Amino acid sequence: MEDVFLDEEAIELADAYINDGVVSARHLVDAQHIAIASIERVDVLVSWNFKQIVNLDRVHAFNAVNLKRGYSVLEIRSPREVVREKED
Repeated sequence: MEDVFLDEEAIELADAYINDGVVSARHLVDAQHIAIASIERVDVLVSWNFKQIVNLDRVHAFNAVNLKRGYSVLEIRSPREVVREKED
């Protein structure tokens, strides 16, 4: 486990998401969440927020901004996609 923080780089990337219309300024915290995960190169970001985060059009838009700014693609999934069921 690793602690991560909102730093200047993440603030700039979050602002880029807003400036590119991925999310509105009203959803700044969501943009910052995605930015931190992108900068830290997490394996998968898991969220229940289907409107602002786990939404295929937005995932593509977040990743378009990431690629344009030199970051890698971020996997964004719902908890149901990452929970493994027990085998009988």
